[in-house]
Amino acid sequence: MKNVITALVMLFAANPASAEEDFDLIKEFPEVRCMALNIYYEARGSSLADRAGVANVVLNRVNDSRYPDTVCGVVKQGLQNADGSMRRNKCQFSWYCDGKHDRPLDEDRWVEAQSIAWNMVEENKYRGITEGATHYHATYVNPRWASTLQLVGRIGAHIFYRWE
Repeated sequence: MKNVITALVMLFAANPASAEEDFDLIKEFPEVRCMALNIYYEARGSSLADRAGVANVVLNRVNDSRYPDTVCGVVKQGLQNADGSMRRNKCQFSWYCDGKHDRPLDEDRWVEAQSIAWNMVEENKYRGITEGATHYHATYVNPRWASTLQLVGRIGAHIFYRWE
């Protein structure tokens, strides 16, 4: 955590006006930023374990040949229209192509998401909590694909699965 705090302080010091404007402490680290956005939109109201679980799924996909090999590639994966725009509601992570803006509004949760993302991507912390899961869904939905994968377990508001 000390490294995260040091990095965030350095980013604030380098451009305090920007940091105060949008609390985007990691804009110079695109892979961390993609992870932070995914944590924020998929699990911002959840426990640390749940948010780390969501992030683990992204990193597990990065390491799986069936998915893109970067965090941003995984987070932004989805079907595109002929003009290159994302097809609405056809992304791996629904927030990415739901038609809404992607600017975090809850500053406290956004800073937390950035810290967790930094720890996951740059420091390799909280890894393994989902035992190799490559999929998850919220507890209040029942997607068709769930029955085709091996159940790993539940953490907070999400149920995790992996390929058999």
